[in-house]
Amino acid sequence: MFLYDSVQKTKCKFEPLIEGKVSLYVCGPTVYDDAHLGHAKSALAFDLLTRVLEANGYDVLFARNITDIDDKIINKARDLGLSTTDIATRYTQAYHRDMSAIGVRPPTLEPKATESISAMTRMIGQLIEKKHAYVISNGDVYFDTQSDKSYLSLSNRQSIENISRVTAVSEKKNEADFVLWKAVHDESVSFESPFGPGRPGWHLECSAMIEQHMVTKDLPYAIDIHGGGADLLFPHHENEAAQTRCATNHELARYWMHNGFINVDGEKMSKSLGNSFFLKDALKAYNGEVLRFYLLSTHYRGDFNFNEEDLIASKKRLDRLYRLKKRIFGLTAEVIDTEFKTALMEVLSDDLNVSKAYALIDELISNANDALDANAKDKLYRQKLLSSLGFIETVLGFGGQNPYEYFQFGLDKATKAKIDGLISKRSEAKALKDFAASDAIRDELTCMNVSIMDTANGTFWEISN
Repeated sequence: MFLYDSVQKTKCKFEPLIEGKVSLYVCGPTVYDDAHLGHAKSALAFDLLTRVLEANGYDVLFARNITDIDDKIINKARDLGLSTTDIATRYTQAYHRDMSAIGVRPPTLEPKATESISAMTRMIGQLIEKKHAYVISNGDVYFDTQSDKSYLSLSNRQSIENISRVTAVSEKKNEADFVLWKAVHDESVSFESPFGPGRPGWHLECSAMIEQHMVTKDLPYAIDIHGGGADLLFPHHENEAAQTRCATNHELARYWMHNGFINVDGEKMSKSLGNSFFLKDALKAYNGEVLRFYLLSTHYRGDFNFNEEDLIASKKRLDRLYRLKKRIFGLTAEVIDTEFKTALMEVLSDDLNVSKAYALIDELISNANDALDANAKDKLYRQKLLSSLGFIETVLGFGGQNPYEYFQFGLDKATKAKIDGLISKRSEAKALKDFAASDAIRDELTCMNVSIMDTANGTFWEISN
C-alpha cells in the first residue's frame, strides 16, 4: 500500500510500526456549530482510508477527538444562555447524526478534551521540567519553540513571518511560542491544574490524547498516521509534533496525511464569505449516500469544488449502480469475484485513487448490463456480480441500500403511505383473483409515476424518472 506523506511530499510505501496493526489519529471537530461540507470531506477521506486499510488485512485503531471546550463554545453558550456542556453535547450529537447519514463509521476511540485534562497537564509538566515550556506572570504556560531544534521541520517553513495566527504577548520569549495552558482569573469555565485554574491550549489536546490512548512503548513514533485538513499542517500539526517530541523523546507520527479544501461554486468555504454550506441542509435535499458518492469522487488531497450541477450528474452515475442492483435483487452472493476485488484494491491501495476506482465500477456496470442482456439467467455470473457490489459497499461505503428504497428518497410520508396503501390493496385484490381491481390500482400507480415490481420477496416500487 502506498500513501502520500505531507512532510516528505512524496508517495511512500506504507510500513506500519507493528506488523498487521495501524494506529490512525485524525483531528476532529470543535463542537460549537453544525458540521459543514468541509467536515464531511475530511471525515469521508479518513473513513475511506480505514476501510482500505482493513480490506488490506490491517487491524486499525482509529481515534478522532472531540474538542468540547474552546472559546467559540464558551461564546456560543453565553449567547444562547446555555452551559458549555449543553452546547458541546448538542453539536456532538448533530455531528454524529450527519456523519452517520453519509456513511462515516464511528472511530474506535473518540476522546474528548474535557475528559483528558489530566493527560494534558501531565504533558505540560514534562515540558516545563525539560525546559521546553515556561510560565509567564499571568499564569499562562507557553511552549518555547527555540528549544526545539526541529521546529518547523514538519511544515518545512523557514520562519513564522506573515502568519496571522501568531499573537503578540509581551512576555513571550519568541514570537512563535504558543500557549499550552491559558490561565483563567474570572468566573468563566476553567479546570484545576498544578499551574492554577485555566483551560488547555488547542494544540496541546491532540498530543496529550494520543499519548494517553494510543502509544506503544519503545517505538520511535507515537502512531502510524496522523491526518486532518490541509489547513492544519501549520501551525496545529507543527505544534503538536513539537510538543510530543520534546515531552516524550519520540516523534508523533510516521506518516502525515492531509485532505484538500471544499470550495462552493469556486470559492473556498468560509463563514466570512457567507458560503458555509451545512451538511444538514444538503441532507434535506439529497440522499446521504449520494452526497458520499459525490464528495468521494475526487482525490482526497485535491481541493473540491462543490456545485449542484456536478452533484446531480454524480447522482445519475450512482443511479446506474442501483439500477444494476435491481436486476439481481433478491439473490445471495455465494461466489466471490476475486478478479474485480483485486483490481479495485490495487487502485485504492495507491494513495486512495478513487478516480480509477470509480472508472472500474463504471466498467463493471456496463459489462454487467451487457452480460445480463445476453443471458439474464446465468446464476453463477449474477452471484459473482452481487459479490462485487457487496465489496464496493464494504470498501467504498455506497451501494448497500435496497435499490427500490433508494429511488424513493425525497417523498414525503403522506405520499409514501398512500403508495404503500395502494400496493397493499393491489396485493389483496390479486389474492382474491380480482384482476380488474388489481389492474385498476396498477394504472393509478402508473399515473403517479410509480413503477412496481413483483418478486418472490414481495412487491417493490420506485418513482420513475
